[in-house]
Amino acid sequence: MKFGYFITYVADVAKTVAFWQKAFGFDVRLQVPTGDYAELATGETTIAFASHALGRENLPAGYAPADASALPQGQEMALVADDVAAAADRAVAAGATLLKPAAQTPWGQTVAYLLTPDGNLIELCSPMAA
Repeated sequence: MKFGYFITYVADVAKTVAFWQKAFGFDVRLQVPTGDYAELATGETTIAFASHALGRENLPAGYAPADASALPQGQEMALVADDVAAAADRAVAAGATLLKPAAQTPWGQTVAYLLTPDGNLIELCSPMAA
């Protein structure tokens, strides 16, 4: 088994994809003609976005959208960047909210936290030393 996808339900897939392209520089790998689903080319694991309408079809009992709370959900996506502060600045300029500016951790990694317009918590982090 391997981790293949992280899919998050969003209000507007095209708008979300445009944000991720501008904020993080990812290219679109797949976007379905209906506009209900898209994937980004992010490396070995795929980040994907599905519409809330598709989410209601998949989960008829309901779910809690990431943007339904003023507080971030208790999960995060971590994106590795060589220059965390510059990556955070780029994401904020694209519309993300900076929750915690880039700072070095006791183990030597630089980390910043952002909230996307869709309510997803993003950790920007430097590569871990080998």
